[in-house]
Amino acid sequence: MKVGLFIPCYINAVYPQVGVASFKLLKSLGVDVDYPLDQTCCGQPMANAGFENEAVELARRFDQLFEKYDYIVGPSASCVVFVRDNYGRLLAEEKHRCASEGKVYDICEFIHDVVKPTSLQASFPHKVSIQNSCHGVRLMHLSSPSELNIPYYNKLRDLLSLVKDIEIVEPERPDECCGFGGMFAVEEHAVSGQMGRDKVQRHLATGAEYIVGADSSCLMHQNGIIARENFPIKTIHIVEILAAGL
Repeated sequence: MKVGLFIPCYINAVYPQVGVASFKLLKSLGVDVDYPLDQTCCGQPMANAGFENEAVELARRFDQLFEKYDYIVGPSASCVVFVRDNYGRLLAEEKHRCASEGKVYDICEFIHDVVKPTSLQASFPHKVSIQNSCHGVRLMHLSSPSELNIPYYNKLRDLLSLVKDIEIVEPERPDECCGFGGMFAVEEHAVSGQMGRDKVQRHLATGAEYIVGADSSCLMHQNGIIARENFPIKTIHIVEILAAGL
């Protein structure tokens, strides 16, 4: 099982520690993982802004770069789901089968559903509140959406429960949007900011020391609010906890 590690450009530029933790975590689980050095943006920002045609060449490059791997795994539900749900259409005229179809996974989804560990080496003696991103809930099914009458599940909670010394809680209205939403945060910044403040307040109400999630974009949005308001809580990507001590 050969895995190509897909590190989105904003993680590479702003949160490189998340990429490093992802690599270490997969290696610790016995995964044969490789990081293709020539990878670039997947094309999501262009497509979200209405310039989908400009994402085609990036999709083609991504497709060719990751073609040789059995799985493509990345620590960002929004970027991963863009590749998974859109590349087949963007590259519909390509002669070869889209390399990313059926084998691209969010790292939490991959570890939970494919690797299926029963224990982890990590210890994190803190109280954490789970941040469920919209892409993670409704497109990648990392947790169950509250509006559907189905049994509750949360893959992030399942993985965090393998970490020693951790206390896990969830905020009121756990799958409510934090307000980031990519271009939405830029074009509707006042609404986005208020949604973010509401979300951070719900996390604060749990008494948690950290907000933990699988999308650095959501965490970045909330961290900006925390910094401006001087709230007594921090943000952290889930792989940094799962890889703690490696």
